[in-house]
Amino acid sequence: MKNIKSMMTTVGKKSGRTFAAWLLVPALALLLTGAPLRAGAQTNRPRPEVWMMPPGVENGRAMRDLFAKPDEWKETRSLIDVLGYTDLNFNKQFSDDDLRAWFAKLNEWKIKLALETGAIKPWGQTGDTTFNVEKPMWERIEKLGGKIYAIAMDEPLICCRQHIKKPDDYAVEETANYIALVRQNFPDIRVGDIECYPATSLADHQQWIESLEKKLREKKVRGLDFYRLDVDWNHFTIGNKIYPGNWPEVKKLEAACRQRKLPFSLIYWAADYAHMNKLGLADDATWYVGIMRQGYDYTFVDGRPDQVVIESWVGAPSNSVPETAEFTFTRSVRDFCRRFVPPR
Repeated sequence: MKNIKSMMTTVGKKSGRTFAAWLLVPALALLLTGAPLRAGAQTNRPRPEVWMMPPGVENGRAMRDLFAKPDEWKETRSLIDVLGYTDLNFNKQFSDDDLRAWFAKLNEWKIKLALETGAIKPWGQTGDTTFNVEKPMWERIEKLGGKIYAIAMDEPLICCRQHIKKPDDYAVEETANYIALVRQNFPDIRVGDIECYPATSLADHQQWIESLEKKLREKKVRGLDFYRLDVDWNHFTIGNKIYPGNWPEVKKLEAACRQRKLPFSLIYWAADYAHMNKLGLADDATWYVGIMRQGYDYTFVDGRPDQVVIESWVGAPSNSVPETAEFTFTRSVRDFCRRFVPPR
């Protein structure tokens, strides 16, 4: 144990600080000691679908490195099912030649392609407006050899509530209109919804799912293929009275989705990164420790999502490869899967 503490202090000094990392979670000790990370007791569970969604900063450098250096994340590739990115970033960051070559590689590796998309946004306040902006992007992807497996709508409910100040009934109607257009034009694409928690309460999530599915039935449109939760678990630590929440409530939503036979999807991310950055404490280790902490916390309440989504929009880690280096994005995905995802 003494050696572990010493090694963790060294990690802090690399970023110009000394910190008591040994107080955090077992994840950092496992990383630094080189101990094997295996799914252990998880092996008797069904294997979730694993999505990897790298940071989109610096003109897509993380994504570019994945395809420029394929030998540096071979094991990680064997552990994931889906590579995801926003449709807007695919459109503005990469050339036709880039995408044509990359989609061919994904097909070779048997990794599925997914997009994070709008549905209702300040720039697209109706379902048809947003879809008409996005449709040419999707057609470009397909023309270049990309087969879009799934899309995940980026928080239409919270956008209506907090950004465009529309009622929930409006969110239901316009989200259903958007899904109907996707089903009509891209019938093979799976459609899921991302919503946040605890800014949206457990009861509101359940009501939202019920209302949206009902509206889709009325329109004779197939319902959601998955429901994804973006959990800001900082609120659990600070005891936020405005947005109270906890992991057992997330588990209740997972159970409610499973009763509906609606696959439950969970994003794993470093929710504490922004605040740690304000304190001058954030670095790539913060990202790694954050997602591992979330993995332990949700497993502690017997959480078992149908989709594991490791996604960063916080500007970290600074490098996506190699998977053998400390705290890279692929290293975090690899180690998370080794620890929390049953083997194939």
